[in-house]
Amino acid sequence: MIVIEQVGPLATIQDLGRPGWFDSGVGPAGAADRGSLRLANRLVGNPEGHAAIEVLLGGFALHAEEHVMLAVTGAAAPATVDGRPVGHASVLELEPGQGLRLAYASVGLRSYIAVRGGIDVPRTLGSRSRDTMSGLGPEPLAEGARLPIGPSPHTIPVVDFAPVAELPGDIVTVRAMLGPRDDWFTGAAALFDGLWSVSPDTDRIGARLDRRTGPPLTRKDTRELPTEGMALGSIQVPPSGQPVVFLADHPITGGYPVIAVVIDADVDAIAQARPGQPVRFVRTA
Repeated sequence: MIVIEQVGPLATIQDLGRPGWFDSGVGPAGAADRGSLRLANRLVGNPEGHAAIEVLLGGFALHAEEHVMLAVTGAAAPATVDGRPVGHASVLELEPGQGLRLAYASVGLRSYIAVRGGIDVPRTLGSRSRDTMSGLGPEPLAEGARLPIGPSPHTIPVVDFAPVAELPGDIVTVRAMLGPRDDWFTGAAALFDGLWSVSPDTDRIGARLDRRTGPPLTRKDTRELPTEGMALGSIQVPPSGQPVVFLADHPITGGYPVIAVVIDADVDAIAQARPGQPVRFVRTA
């Protein structure tokens, strides 16, 4: 077991989600930054999809009841073990009673804590992920929660440190493809002009954006759009004209037009963008 001592703004259990349930009205959920979850699991020798802890911003602490191996990736929140600073994206060993503490990250939004063996809570529809929109999966973590650890995998860690690129502290650049409803806008290419800013209202459902510099998005077709499917990374534009980039817990259908879709490789980057951080869209074919 590991025991949660402190929870910052939000901490949830996440794996790579529950794909395959769209026909039942259930979205995939899973880690908002899938690459960081996979890296944390690889560092401790887990299969990439094992359940880990997703920590929003930081302010998180836990202690071990027995020897555990873990790794912290994603947003580089300063980490300590019993007050001793430890490296980011490196393999850490906790003896019984020792504690890991994450301060608040200055860059990036979400950190990931993987434990060798994975967090072994019950599955819902094949996944241990918390879906904050539907309420499926384990409850968000709270102080005093005790989390069971699964059996140690047969694989062993092959590195004790992974050099990773730093998350951008300024402009986040993401690639997007126009469509499928770009023809509902007057000059849809305006999406790629100037800069946007991440709104304070951003969450696991979507990164809400405010116009920072550049022209507004203006609809030329004001008809009501029939409800249609929504993909991860869809950039939906409500009547306000302020787009929302759908993230892990996004609704599977929506009634506002999708002007463009962020390519899959860049969804993790937008999931790590902090409120107030500038975002630039780059058009791709």
